[in-house]
Parts: sequence; C-alpha cells; structure tokens
Amino acid sequence: MEKIIHRADSRGVAEHGWLSSRHTFSFANYYNPERMSFGKLRVLNDDVVDPAGGFGTHSHDNMEIVSVPLSGALRHQDSMGNKHVIQHGEVQIMSAGTGLSHSEYNNSDIERVNFLQIWVLPKEQNIQPCYGQLAFDPADHHNEFQLVVSPEKNNETVWINQEAYFSLGDFEQHQTGHYTVRQSGHGIYLFVIDGAVEVAGETLNKRDAIGIVNTNELTVRALDNSQLLIIEVPMY
Repeated sequence: MEKIIHRADSRGVAEHGWLSSRHTFSFANYYNPERMSFGKLRVLNDDVVDPAGGFGTHSHDNMEIVSVPLSGALRHQDSMGNKHVIQHGEVQIMSAGTGLSHSEYNNSDIERVNFLQIWVLPKEQNIQPCYGQLAFDPADHHNEFQLVVSPEKNNETVWINQEAYFSLGDFEQHQTGHYTVRQSGHGIYLFVIDGAVEVAGETLNKRDAIGIVNTNELTVRALDNSQLLIIEVPMY
C-alpha cells in the first residue's frame, strides 16, 4: 500500500468575492507541480458561491465534470438544452466530449451554496456531449458506501465516460466502513466532507483527503459522525 495525504489547510486558495474556493489539485491560478492529479482525477474544488452568484456561460471539452452539492442548490443551464436545479442529495455529471457550454448559479438569493466540483479525464475522446443527474436517498449510504457514479449505464448511478467510481457514505461515530476496489490497478481517493476518520493508519479530519494505491480494499473507522466521498480511478 502506498498513500499520499492532502490536508485541508494545504489546498490552494481562491477568493473572488462571490466565490470562495479551495483547490486540492492545481487549478486556474493555483499551481503546484506535486498536485497535478491523482491518476485520472484531475480537479477537486470545494466551492462556496454567494447568493445569486455563479459561473457565467463558459465552455469545456473532453472532460468529465461532476458536481456534488453539500448545502444549498445550483441552477444549471447548458448548450444541450438542459435546465435543472441540483440540490444536496443529488449528483450531476456533464460529459463535455466534443464541446459544450454551460452556466452554474446559486439558486438562492439568500443562502450560499457549497458544492464539490470534480473533473475526471475521459476514457474516450470527442464523444457526443451528454448530461446526467440523480437523487440519492441518504438512508442508502447510512453506515455504508453507496455507489453514485459509475461507467455502467443503469438507473442506479450517474454514468461517466471513464472507468471511475464515486461512492458516498454517512457514518455514525465508531462505525466502520469497508470499500473494495472494483478494478485492478485503480487508486482510491478518500475525501472527508465532514467529521473525522481513521484510515490506513492515519487520522483525517474535515476536508482532509488521502490517496491510496496498491491495495484491494479499505477500512474506514469513524471517529465522529462523518460524511465521506470515495473516488476510484485508473492510475495510468
């Protein structure tokens, strides 16, 4: 087992007035040659957007872009004709493929929205752009990991154009979670949304993360009530 730890306070900082963001990996004006990616996981931004603020229309291509609202709601619109509101408990993905444009705004004029913006490098280049969004019942990831993003086309997960798997778990204090790697050669990136956990001999607190390779399974013990995100990606 090999591991790398990314503490919350080691992330890049971006303050734009309407946006407060923390970058786990190099992004925009934050550049760290030792923080370029974890395998196919390229971006993990922890974004807080002021009421009525947001990202105006802009373009992407050949990137898998996943949004996970942690509090509040996002208002989405894109060049494919999609107009949606994405709330806490839901997961959204855009496969940018040959190219698309979109905007993401805080849907509230009163409260901030906090969401994770995650980019994964695609498996196939220049596919037709597509959009996915699903709601997940918190009861289904209570004291266990629930798969929410996968390369399988079904009604239970959001589809991604990569051999990548995202799982969410809400664990009560002292509870233990077990995760089994789905494909050989993949790495596991565990991000602590909230709480504190013990994993691979390390203690992680809120917004800390650990990347682990060369293991087939992972055991996580909650030191406090904790919300966790696991991202499993190819490392090559």
